[in-house]
Amino acid sequence: MTPDHIRTKRLPLVTNLLVAVIAFGLSAAVVYGLGVGNWVLVVVLGWFLYLIGLFLAASRVEGRRAARNRAWQSLIYSACVLAILPLASVVWTLISKGLERLDAIFFTTSMNNIGARDPNGGAYHAIIGTLEQVGIATLIAVPLGVLGAIYLVEYGRGRFANTVRFFVDVMTGIPSIVAGLFILSFWVLIVSPWFNNGQPRFSGFAAALALSVLMLPTIVRSTEEMLRLVPGPLREGSYALGVPHWKTIIKIVIPTALPGIVTGVMLAIARAAGETAPVLLVAGGADAINFNPFGGNQSSLALFVYQQAGDASKYAPARAWTAALTLVALVLVLTIAAKMLARRNSLTR
Repeated sequence: MTPDHIRTKRLPLVTNLLVAVIAFGLSAAVVYGLGVGNWVLVVVLGWFLYLIGLFLAASRVEGRRAARNRAWQSLIYSACVLAILPLASVVWTLISKGLERLDAIFFTTSMNNIGARDPNGGAYHAIIGTLEQVGIATLIAVPLGVLGAIYLVEYGRGRFANTVRFFVDVMTGIPSIVAGLFILSFWVLIVSPWFNNGQPRFSGFAAALALSVLMLPTIVRSTEEMLRLVPGPLREGSYALGVPHWKTIIKIVIPTALPGIVTGVMLAIARAAGETAPVLLVAGGADAINFNPFGGNQSSLALFVYQQAGDASKYAPARAWTAALTLVALVLVLTIAAKMLARRNSLTR
């Protein structure tokens, strides 16, 4: 039992609730009485009045020090709620509106020969395009990014390594349309005519190249930071046993940093899957199904959402919302699968 002389008074929960009721009631009376706003202003003013009332009540019962602690704690909780509310709103809107066309037709048909008055049509061609483009971009960007990060952490010294870091930082902030223009001017207009009888050609592979340009700096920077977090004694213990440097990196460093590397890779994949401008510039978009990423126009889910959101058909918005929900669900499934694979590594448990 705690001695009576060291017990501190606590503000009752009933008092806390009473302060909240009075604050929000007073806020509603002021806002609606003066006609200066709506329920948003009532909530903001009410919460401000609640913080003042809570501080005053807690000061009388618990003391000023505990009252300041309660006030800051309430501010922290408020910031957390403000951060979660937009995300929750987006998720709720996405699910509520995306369920309208969540049917078999949407996932098994394309928009080929679908008119403005046709309620059918689906995103099968866009799903295929997204999987192929993001898959190829991942195969290109992940090995290059991880190897580049290993060089910067384990081997990079001097001016060349600093130059690489500088350009990686610059690439992190480039707009996606710049990456699309680069691939358009280089691959589509210069390289692709060599394989197409002298004619430039859009393709899903060109879109994958543009997406890989966007993914590469994110993977390099995240992998570099994760590799730097690997404790030095792990490396030193491996060297003391006579293990070569390259084998230490493969057997010790990379497995230890693998969960963080996977997180960085999934962030890069999520960004690539949601890009529209590069796909529009170098893949052209298409309403029909195209399984060949190396020839012909190809669509993606992000481009499909963009096109359907701007379509005049009354059936287009439902397709756009369902495609957006599908894209988010696809990224979520890939992230969960990658995390589960990373946890199987015994060194990261």
